[in-house]
Amino acid sequence: MVASGSPRLSRHVLPGVHRLEHAHVNCYLLVEDGEVTIVDTAFPATWRVLPAVLDALDLAPEAVRAVVLTHAHFDHLGFARAAQRDWRVPVYAHGAEAEIAAHPYRYAHESPRLRYAFEYPANLPVILRMVGAGALRVPGIERFEPMLPGEALDVPGRPRVVFTPGHTFGHCALHLAEVDAVLSGDALVTFDPYTTETGPRVVAGAATADMEGAFASLDALDELDVRFVLPGHGEPWRGGVRTATAAARRVGPR
Repeated sequence: MVASGSPRLSRHVLPGVHRLEHAHVNCYLLVEDGEVTIVDTAFPATWRVLPAVLDALDLAPEAVRAVVLTHAHFDHLGFARAAQRDWRVPVYAHGAEAEIAAHPYRYAHESPRLRYAFEYPANLPVILRMVGAGALRVPGIERFEPMLPGEALDVPGRPRVVFTPGHTFGHCALHLAEVDAVLSGDALVTFDPYTTETGPRVVAGAATADMEGAFASLDALDELDVRFVLPGHGEPWRGGVRTATAAARRVGPR
């Protein structure tokens, strides 16, 4: 991971897929025939850099057709409301995310967050970078387009919805069959902001609503049997999703 909270664009992570990392959170831009779907929306400050990011890809804001949320935690909801308001694009999420989407700081978690400040003090710089990007002032959204498990969304990139509850009750991964990949959101990450540990894992209980459910949802990722995992936090994993889920099970809950 980079040492600062500055946005970083990685072009062509896979064909038609670009990664924007900001303050330890990944957004993905799916480009198809000159049109764009943005998957997850990081922080409010990410909104300010989007025009330059799109320009670097030879695109304009008018090319954005949709926002898709793997889940509605504040660090993935960041500029969703601005996109609705200013670009008038639809935002998609699972229906079970409605409460968090409207109230981004009212989310279930199994473990006290303060515990991780004492057990993993290295997470303080990570948290400060997130705060600097607007983590404490993410506006909620009152409406979104509900997406259903198994549905292939009619948006650029045509991601298929894979229900992976546990991290949140409506968490969904997105299968990109044409590039043999899954956008795993926070169902499976390669960097945990709460522990700063790297490698495939399930996010710590400070932000996971149902740890048992989160580990059970790794089975849904296994069924995809894809080569590439593009997580919500951390670097892409190129060694196969089943290798990644096996590693996460070995690490166990944090």
